[in-house]
Amino acid sequence: MFNFRKHLFYPIHVERHDPVFAKVLLEHYAGRNSELSSSIQYLNQRCNMSNRYIRELLGLIAAEELGHMEIISVAIIKLGGQPLTCINSQGAPWVINYIDQSIDSIEMLQKDVQAETRASLLYQQHLELTPDPNMKRMINFLITREEVHKRLLQKAQMLIRESNSSEEFNELIYEYKMSLQILE
Repeated sequence: MFNFRKHLFYPIHVERHDPVFAKVLLEHYAGRNSELSSSIQYLNQRCNMSNRYIRELLGLIAAEELGHMEIISVAIIKLGGQPLTCINSQGAPWVINYIDQSIDSIEMLQKDVQAETRASLLYQQHLELTPDPNMKRMINFLITREEVHKRLLQKAQMLIRESNSSEEFNELIYEYKMSLQILE
């Protein structure tokens, strides 16, 4: 199901080393509202999602979140951060409690929307902590992608409540794939 591409979703450039901001980015690498947490949550939810279209959407988003984690890791290294382990900015290790364990489809998607919202807000808070325009552009890119995920997850939630049309569910996958056109 997963593919590996050698190039990143987004090119990473830095003006100068900034180990302090590299440490801040650890929160996005392996913190509570991190790319690691999101990707594992979506991969786990796929196992409990009965709707095949939403299961596919969760897999696509999980793969992208892993790509975001890679972007963050490259940025941390280029900024002069420490070698990466799965810790947050305070040095606490990533824990399984960071992901939601719901098994109800509507509840899962609601938790996902909330997680995407928290991730966007965290990125927005950290946007002001760097003077580097390259890092600001990277963070804005990631905020935009989190918002795309949030919108699609909200739509998936609505479709589960209101639709039985495979065509409408299939549009979710099409919309996701079209949202990636800007990345190529």
